Amino acid sequence: MDYSILGGKMNRGLSVLDTVKLIKGESMTKDLQDKAIILGWCIEWLQAFFLVADDIMDDSPMRRGKPAWFKNENVGMMAINDSFLIESFIYRILKLNFRSENYYIDLIELFHEVTYQTELGQMVDLITSPTSVNLDLFNLDKHHFIVKYKTSFYSFYMPVALALLLCGEKDNKKIFDISRDILVPMGVYFQVQDDYLDLYGDVKLTGKVGTDIKDNKCSWLVIKALEKCDSNQRKILDLHYGKKSDADELVVKKLYQDLDIQGVFQQYAEKTESTLRDLINKVDSSEINPEIFSSFLNKISHRQK
Repeated sequence: MDYSILGGKMNRGLSVLDTVKLIKGESMTKDLQDKAIILGWCIEWLQAFFLVADDIMDDSPMRRGKPAWFKNENVGMMAINDSFLIESFIYRILKLNFRSENYYIDLIELFHEVTYQTELGQMVDLITSPTSVNLDLFNLDKHHFIVKYKTSFYSFYMPVALALLLCGEKDNKKIFDISRDILVPMGVYFQVQDDYLDLYGDVKLTGKVGTDIKDNKCSWLVIKALEKCDSNQRKILDLHYGKKSDADELVVKKLYQDLDIQGVFQQYAEKTESTLRDLINKVDSSEINPEIFSSFLNKISHRQK
């Protein structure tokens, strides 16, 4: 638990507490604060469950600057059961602390629903990354589905939804809808940025070695390369993408450089942030504090810098 749950930035967990503070302001109580902290940790446990399993499926060597849990001596495939245990503990924590609350079932259903959504995204991610490379399988619609379900719901919508339940808004469908309409697209942007950082991020800051090219991932970068490349460049991608060798990876990286994929991402990032800020500016502050959404977007912007 110490190895797999600790060590990240804890943004998801902290976002529950930050959101409750923004909703309640001066009326924030010690009891609400404690409950927000517990729910925040539950998201971090959920994150750890996903990451332990994801690293096995992707055969990732590192996580958060150290060997992935299953890569440790005397762990190996026992890590699969460890991931199941981490997930199970979430529901024990919820039962211990929230069983008497009128929103207890809502909490349980939210965790189950978000877990299901994330697993759907992971499934499509895996079936578009077969051993035999077929870049015809990759397109923006498929990428959008993967990132929406694999990342957006649990990383962006869930912290706010938990905070709203905690603050007594369980029957206020409108503010849940407002939150989802802004935060899910924001989560898609976050994951596109993650695809970018997989290749162009500093390992000292990201804590992991990027493997998307070698793993034949339906990455935003390769989709944009497919959109821009000519017939000869497409042959290069077909020949070298998804291969496990460093030499093949370098060829793909060079092609990305020739196609200025970094510049394409920067244009996308600027346009997307502008669109998201427009959505946030339209939020009625009498219904929900728009600063909730601005705080998420500011963290994403800071991340790539």
